[in-house]
Amino acid sequence: HMKRYGSTAVQFAKVAVKSHHNASLNPYAQYRETYSVEDILAAPMVAEPLTRLMCSPIGDGAAALILCSEEKAKQLTTKPVWVTASVLGSGKDRAPGEAGVTTRMAEKAYKLAGVGPQDLDVVELHDASAPAELMEYEELGLCKLGEGGKLIEDGVTEITGKIPVNPSGGLLSKGHPIGATGCAQLTEVFWQLRGQCGDRQVKGGNAKIGMTQNAGGMMKGEAAACTIHILQR
Repeated sequence: HMKRYGSTAVQFAKVAVKSHHNASLNPYAQYRETYSVEDILAAPMVAEPLTRLMCSPIGDGAAALILCSEEKAKQLTTKPVWVTASVLGSGKDRAPGEAGVTTRMAEKAYKLAGVGPQDLDVVELHDASAPAELMEYEELGLCKLGEGGKLIEDGVTEITGKIPVNPSGGLLSKGHPIGATGCAQLTEVFWQLRGQCGDRQVKGGNAKIGMTQNAGGMMKGEAAACTIHILQR
């Protein structure tokens, strides 16, 4: 991405700064310290240009979801959140120019939910590393290819931005408890849509549409499994 589009280590560091700031507002986060761009860049190198503070930890954690019928949901709460898209796909051999699995699944999810990336109020995505978040901005259609760096530079994905991404702190700072990670993403979006996130609340509590993107494993040079959900209230 750096070679093709000119993204920089400073932009990756800004993603990490955002994630750590968001996690500092999340009582469930594994890491709640805040850092500057300089702190991120000065952290021990893992694999150039990734420093330790640009990489997600592994930790213990748990998350739970309650799924029920529309009729039952209306009996249980006056503020239900609806699953309007749930898709799963795998990596594959691709023809030149064919979109990757994240983009393919995002397009399918948008179609199922009847919305587009411009309609999203909050996104929780799989940021196993800071550059992964930046690239997923592009793969999810939040911006054009090569413009992920500009999105973070302009503050578009901050809690107060137009499209808040990973207000929980993401895998990078909230933590990555592997099997619970995807459910934790959905829990965060559920809370955000219900206005229950306190200091990290997006859109003044008026968020109506949220997306989660999670992935794991490797197949054909991309994720072996990629799942995307769109929730609406």
